[in-house]
This record gives sequence, structure tokens and C-alpha cells, in this order.
Amino acid sequence: MKIDQAAIKKLAKLLEETDLNEIEVADGNEKIRVVKGGTYMSAAAPAVSAPAMTADPATPMQANTTGTPANAVTSPMVGTCYLQPEPGAPSFAAKGQTVAAGDTICIIEAMKVMNPIKAEKAGTVKDVLVGDGQPVEFGDPLMIIE
Repeated sequence: MKIDQAAIKKLAKLLEETDLNEIEVADGNEKIRVVKGGTYMSAAAPAVSAPAMTADPATPMQANTTGTPANAVTSPMVGTCYLQPEPGAPSFAAKGQTVAAGDTICIIEAMKVMNPIKAEKAGTVKDVLVGDGQPVEFGDPLMIIE
């Protein structure tokens, strides 16, 4: 296994920026796990299977996790969620607002890349479950759209 020190540094910086304690990425049977205070690398595949990602990581997935509200748009990645395009601007989507399928409802910043999260279906935003600038993890509920 070739050690990609640049990837480890990027993951460590992401931990620092998001106040997370650990992050893990996998590519086939290789994975890199960075934990505050140390780094762990392994060539073995994890024993627990993770939910499948969509082809486009910026497209929200409906995670089948216990405690996820019905009709919730969930985070497709680890990062920082922003509810508006820039500070002081109106929110992409607010409680009570009607959205169309494909509308951007928030942005998740991951490793300095802004990833627009789009509504999978048209509906009304019943609740916004995250705060602006809040760190999120894969599968965290962001909004409920009915």
C-alpha cells in the first residue's frame, strides 16, 4: 500500500476545521482513518458495511438509519453545512418555503469544495434540522421536505 501523505494532511485539516474527532475514507480494500491524536491505516476492508453512495456525491440520499425522520433529506458526506450562499444572504430554503425538485437547499463544504445539496422532489420545507455552519456527517438529517 502506498501511503498518500497529502491525503492524510487534507483529512487532518478537515478534522481541525469541522471539530470532528475522526474521519475515514476508503478506496476498495484500502482505507485511511485519521483520529485526533493519531492515524490508523489498514489494507483490510471494514467488517461493517456502509450505506451505498449515489453516483453523484452532491445528490442527497435518503439514509435508512434509525431515528431519521420520514421525508428527511440526509447529508451525502461529511462536512460543514451552510444554509445560505454567503453570510447575510437569504437562505436557500427556509421552513414553510416551497422548493422544486433540483433546487439547491444548502451547501456542504468538504475539503474546501462547496457541494450543492439539491431537493430530490418538490414540496414544502417542513423543518430545517441543522444550523448554518454546523458540522454534519454522512446520513445526518438536514431538512424535511413533504
